[in-house]
Amino acid sequence: MSHYNKDKKRTIFNTDSKEPFKISRSKIDLFTECPRCFYLDQVLGVPRPRPFPFTLNAAVDKLLKKEFDIHRAAGSPHPMMEQYGIDAVPFAHDNLEEWRDALRKGISYLDPETNLLVRGGIDDVWITSDKELLIVDYKATAKEAEVTLDAEWQDGYKRQVEVYQWLFRQNGFKVSDTAWFVYVNGKTDRKAFDGKLDFDIKLISHKGSDKWIPATLKEIKKCLISEKSPAPAEDCEYCSYRNQAAAAFQARISANKELKESTLF
Repeated sequence: MSHYNKDKKRTIFNTDSKEPFKISRSKIDLFTECPRCFYLDQVLGVPRPRPFPFTLNAAVDKLLKKEFDIHRAAGSPHPMMEQYGIDAVPFAHDNLEEWRDALRKGISYLDPETNLLVRGGIDDVWITSDKELLIVDYKATAKEAEVTLDAEWQDGYKRQVEVYQWLFRQNGFKVSDTAWFVYVNGKTDRKAFDGKLDFDIKLISHKGSDKWIPATLKEIKKCLISEKSPAPAEDCEYCSYRNQAAAAFQARISANKELKESTLF
C-alpha cells in the first residue's frame, strides 16, 4: 500500500502570500540532493514516494533519549561521555521537548532576508563546562563493518547537524563546531536471535560549518519563486525514473495511435 495520501492537504509555496514559508531541515537537504525534486515537492505539491517507516530505529531513538534523560535529570555525564573524554552533560532546558518535536515545533528561526522559517527537530543537545552546546544526533544501523561517517550518502547526516548548529546559533546559544553522533550498530555475529538484539554503541564526532546555509536559503527562495523548474541532479534516481517512464509512455503512444485517447495512469 502506498504511503502517499493524495487527499492529504499539503502546504506549498504561494508567491502571493506575505507569510513566512516554513522550510524544514529535511527539505533543505532535499534541495541539496535535487533541486527539481524540491521544486516538485514544495511548489507543485508532488513529493517523492515516502519510504516505509523505520520502526526499529524509532525504538532505538526513544530508548536512547530515555537513557540520556536520566543523566540530564541528575546533571551527570553519561558513561560514554566519560569514555570518549567529552567534558559535558546532557543539556537541561525547558524547551527540550519542544526542540525534539520536529512535526509540531522543533527549534526554528525566521530568516529575514528570505522570509523562510527554518526549523528542525533535534535528538539531543549536551552542554560543556564552558557553557557551549554540542549538537547530538542518534543513528542506528546493522552491519558487520565498523560504523563511520565516510560514505558519500552520509554527507546528509553532516548537513543535518550543521543546520541544527545554525538554528541554535540564530537563537542566541553558544554552539560548538563539533557535533556528535551516537551511532548504534546491531550485532549480527550471534549464534541465534533468542528474542533479543545486541548493539555496539560508538560516538563519532563531526566538526561542522554552517557557512553554506545563508547562501543555500537564497538559492531555495529563488527556486520557490521561479516559474520554471530547475534542472535535476545528475544522479537523481527519482528524476531518472520519471523521465524514463514518460519516455516509455510517449513511445508507446507514438507506436499505437489508439492509445492516444486512453488514460495512461
